[in-house]
Amino acid sequence: MDRPDRDQEASSSSSPFNFSSPSMQNQIHELAKTLPPPRKQNTACDACRARKVKCNQLPGQDKCQHCLSKNYPCTHYIQQATTEKKRNAAAAKRPRTLSASSTSGPAEHMATSGHSGTAHGYQSFGSPFPQQGPVPSAHPITVDTQTRDLLAYIFSPPDPSSGSAQTNGSAHVRMGTNPSPPAYAEWGALAHRLSEDGFRIEFALDLVEVFFQIVHSRLPLLNPAQFRTRLHISLSSTGPQNGNMSPSTPVAQQQRTRNSSSPLGGQSAQHQPQKPLHPALVATVIAWGAKFSEHPLFVADRHRNGGQSAFAKVLINRARDLAEDMKVHRIPSADHVVIALLIEPLQSQSLEDNAGFHGFWLGSAIRLLLDLQINHKSVMSNIHDPEARGTMIFAWWMACLADAYRSVYYRRKPMLDDDDYDIDFYTVGPVPPDIIETSPATQPSPREQLEFLVRHPLSAVRTSSRSGLVHPLTAGRALYTQGYYKAAHALARIARQMSRQLWRPATESDGIPADVLTTFMTMLNEWRDDHLHHVGVPPTFPADWDFVSAVTACASDATYHIMWIILCNAVDDFGIRELNDGTRAGTPEAMLPQQPQIEEKKRKVMSEALHGALRIAGLAGVLASNGYLRLDCAVMHVSCIQAGMLLARLGRPEVSNCINGLEQYSYAYEECADQAAEIKRIFLQAQAGETEWNHMASVAPRLGASTDSAVGGGTAMSVDFGAF
Repeated sequence: MDRPDRDQEASSSSSPFNFSSPSMQNQIHELAKTLPPPRKQNTACDACRARKVKCNQLPGQDKCQHCLSKNYPCTHYIQQATTEKKRNAAAAKRPRTLSASSTSGPAEHMATSGHSGTAHGYQSFGSPFPQQGPVPSAHPITVDTQTRDLLAYIFSPPDPSSGSAQTNGSAHVRMGTNPSPPAYAEWGALAHRLSEDGFRIEFALDLVEVFFQIVHSRLPLLNPAQFRTRLHISLSSTGPQNGNMSPSTPVAQQQRTRNSSSPLGGQSAQHQPQKPLHPALVATVIAWGAKFSEHPLFVADRHRNGGQSAFAKVLINRARDLAEDMKVHRIPSADHVVIALLIEPLQSQSLEDNAGFHGFWLGSAIRLLLDLQINHKSVMSNIHDPEARGTMIFAWWMACLADAYRSVYYRRKPMLDDDDYDIDFYTVGPVPPDIIETSPATQPSPREQLEFLVRHPLSAVRTSSRSGLVHPLTAGRALYTQGYYKAAHALARIARQMSRQLWRPATESDGIPADVLTTFMTMLNEWRDDHLHHVGVPPTFPADWDFVSAVTACASDATYHIMWIILCNAVDDFGIRELNDGTRAGTPEAMLPQQPQIEEKKRKVMSEALHGALRIAGLAGVLASNGYLRLDCAVMHVSCIQAGMLLARLGRPEVSNCINGLEQYSYAYEECADQAAEIKRIFLQAQAGETEWNHMASVAPRLGASTDSAVGGGTAMSVDFGAF
């Protein structure tokens, strides 16, 4: 009977505190009174949360005091959703135990689950991989994947479980099966031939040729001969891409590590003539070719889908998904830089399109270039292979210019600044005289043509005593100061400064300082005097100009004039700070001492913007009449939109050129059709007198004003296009 008492005494003597004793409980209770109450998080009702007021709900009441006084329904939907989200996140972090029967990896699980993200690759003929089990296994695409298997994934039929022919899952190759012809029915009557391995190879080679004929002239990031050679070798190979090494061997892994960490992707191209092509690069080139291809398969697909190719959209999505799966945007290498720069203009150019990832791949390319230190002249000089060095320099300047122009076009801050790099422009060294004498009609590469004076025809071989201009191939370094890149970089620096000054919260709320506006006007006028007559459209097109020269000149001309349109829109949206300060202080604008000078500046900006819009409309009309915008890689896409919007707001009939240009762009960029329709709507509103101006209303031309009076007597389009 006394044993429990002895145990109780032993336990009480062994512990320093007896929390069950009444005295200890009283002490804890008194101590709790002095502590601050626990903070209640995420307990406010929806109405108090929206108004950002304290939610005070008394015990026993169904509503808080605020909802009772306002007679609001006191709901907690946001609190419930947030709590559920935290609960799901915590459950996802818990370690999960796998049963003994669940031994398959992620790829095998995707192949058997039937999820919408299931891979769409199929076994090519003659593959050494046998079918295992009732369901074929899915193998992720790596740098060691055979090009034939890559084509099987790229050209696999749409996923029926997704409910759309324009979506795609992760990049995996499913081994052991061949797609049935009915699976391709969504892509037209001829798409069933994609189930044949021989047709896939022939079709891929055709799309590659379309890329080099159309896209490469505007985006010369690849060596055509080298790419074709490596592609043919990859297609004819039946073993692993990297020689006879297994993908899992340490030697192969070390080789891939060296390739991904070196700016050249490993050794020089001269020592690696059979280096395999990156799968994402092949997929991107094929997707570009599909955008402009006139192959009967795409013709039938467009006919079936209302003028748009559902098949081409799938190829673009799969190229992007493959690049993401292979971490192109994360791992610095030369191939990844090129892939990222090619993917960016391949996508939808609309900011409202969530599937476009607008600006993501350009930003990724810039980060990769910075990781590779391509912005350092010392690093570039250590790249001994001329082809690899030229590619990286061109890639840098393409990314540098695109970043500056994109920032001013879409009201973003640029990623790069003027002091972030010290490398020289892409330049072409002098050609030996014996080559010029033996090959007088030698055509320069697209990169060289961009550096040459685009005004000069290739047949001009003598120096002009009036202008001092010489033939590009014989100019050497004397031509560098007047090349395309010098002019484009000078304008890009202006665009950067405009972006950093105009797209700030302070500018949006207070207005543009008058001195800042004057500075930008002076800079644009100086650029026009120094560069426009060299790289812009001449009064008369030379008869022997080709597609590259014509489109480059028109794009350079339009890029300058769009700066005035952007400046005009900024002044209309934000106003001038000095005038805004006077208005907020209650002083009439007419009483401000700077009002006459500011109005004159606004009138000059409007005049230049209208002149630029008419100029761009004329250029777009010429390019559209020749069918060039149907084959353009969105180079003048933004110019047509900005010029068309301004002309539409002013009710100018010249807007039809911009509308026609955007409709021609819609052949490859579907969103351009919607943009053309929006410009039409604004034009009809302006014709009905429903368009409103903000801070530029005092200088906006009246509907029906003549072109000459609107632009101060200038000639908006004085180009003779008859010879073009």
